[in-house]
Amino acid sequence: QTPLKKTNALIAQMGITFLNAYVPSALCCPSRASILTGKYPHNHHVVNNTLEGNCSSKLWQKIQEPYTFPALLKNMCGYQTFFAGKYLNEYGAEDAGGVGHVPPGWSFWYALEKNSKYYNYTLSVNGKARKHGENYSVDYLTDVLANMSLDFLEYKSNFEPFFMMISTPAPHSPWTAAPQYTKSFQNVSAPRNSNFNIHGKNKHWLIRQAKTPMTNSSIQFLDDAYRKRWQTLLSVDDLIEKLVKKLELNGELDNTYIFYTSDNGFHTGQFSLPIDKRQLYEFDIKVPLLVRGPGIKPNQTNKMLVANIDLGPTILDIAGYDLNKTQMDGMSLLPLLRGDKNVTWRSDFLVEYQGEGYNGSDPTCPGLGPGVTHCFPDCVCEDSYNNTYACVRTLSTSWDLQYCEFDDREVFVEVYNLTADPHQINNIAKTIDQEILEKMNYRLMMLQSCSGATCRTPGVFDPGYRFDPRLMFSNHGVRARRFSAQSL
Repeated sequence: QTPLKKTNALIAQMGITFLNAYVPSALCCPSRASILTGKYPHNHHVVNNTLEGNCSSKLWQKIQEPYTFPALLKNMCGYQTFFAGKYLNEYGAEDAGGVGHVPPGWSFWYALEKNSKYYNYTLSVNGKARKHGENYSVDYLTDVLANMSLDFLEYKSNFEPFFMMISTPAPHSPWTAAPQYTKSFQNVSAPRNSNFNIHGKNKHWLIRQAKTPMTNSSIQFLDDAYRKRWQTLLSVDDLIEKLVKKLELNGELDNTYIFYTSDNGFHTGQFSLPIDKRQLYEFDIKVPLLVRGPGIKPNQTNKMLVANIDLGPTILDIAGYDLNKTQMDGMSLLPLLRGDKNVTWRSDFLVEYQGEGYNGSDPTCPGLGPGVTHCFPDCVCEDSYNNTYACVRTLSTSWDLQYCEFDDREVFVEVYNLTADPHQINNIAKTIDQEILEKMNYRLMMLQSCSGATCRTPGVFDPGYRFDPRLMFSNHGVRARRFSAQSL
């Protein structure tokens, strides 16, 4: 069973599925900023979903927005560009120009004010507020986005190439399914993998605070959430089908690239965390990536390590733009899409997150002490202001490894060998070879300070990797150059 049968048939089976696609930060705003800029969070400085965390702030608008890939497509490559859906979580905030602010680079702009909703929302229609109510046929957001997209395809100019970004909030909470789908998947529950409802022993304190085993009400809550998420995706599946049919009708399907992906993963019960994202584990950082288009053979899979920072460079490459002119950290996927032989590819990438929240107590869970946030069912907290970490995720012929360091009082380290332990149950930081730890720590420092081309240098397990242990003890010591709030 899957809620995305049509998407699978129309994109995956007609093109390529990337089996190892990741986000550098498992949260909406930093992740969307990475897609738009082609940069890691430490370079675009959007660190969480708050205005203080630079989400859609005045600073973001001034420093990053003019250089997003859609801005380059429109201004440098002559594309007509269309955006519909959720932009950044704080988009439309009063302190950041309200819905009157239309980011540079968009010819047509239909953006949701603030975060995900399905009814009773406001859209910025090219900078003018348009309110929607709760009448299914005219207001259900996924369908509204589909209709706007079809209108664009109907009325756009045929003399310029086009780029569309359709950003459905689904399957984000509040998980409101379309009325015809509220009874779907009645027998579906969240997957029960080996890391479901177990205590995250040897993990950092935020994971250890989860209550194990979860209460029956927590399990019911996460199963309901899982089911409702699937129900909302049925409307996304319909949207994909309508768009593909329209492109076919217009005679444009064969020379259009279609990318399908997500801004983060989601957990439902792993390590006894009921529901959320923001964690460093595979279930939160791994996302689907399906692509079809000219020169892509059908029904392919690719195991290369790819990230959402690669989407911007790929699309600019398709448009013929010189990537050396950008400051992007990612790589163009075009050689992989075309199936080029002997492509040199990365063997690792950076994961980084800066905890959300403030140093106060959660009024609903006063016993938990200050700084925790997103505490629901049974006061299990999903984040805290010092839930700040960075990881190197490595995938090479010999290693499938994740190395993480926490910027907290414990300076906690987590290491997983995913070949032996795909569900990341055993933290091997205390038993792994010391030399590997040192190399990974050094590589993490390199990646956390990388920019542009230096983000694409050989990883620890590449033949071209050079390690100089003396650098570990130079004046920019390991602990000194943590990405800190001050650097924003």
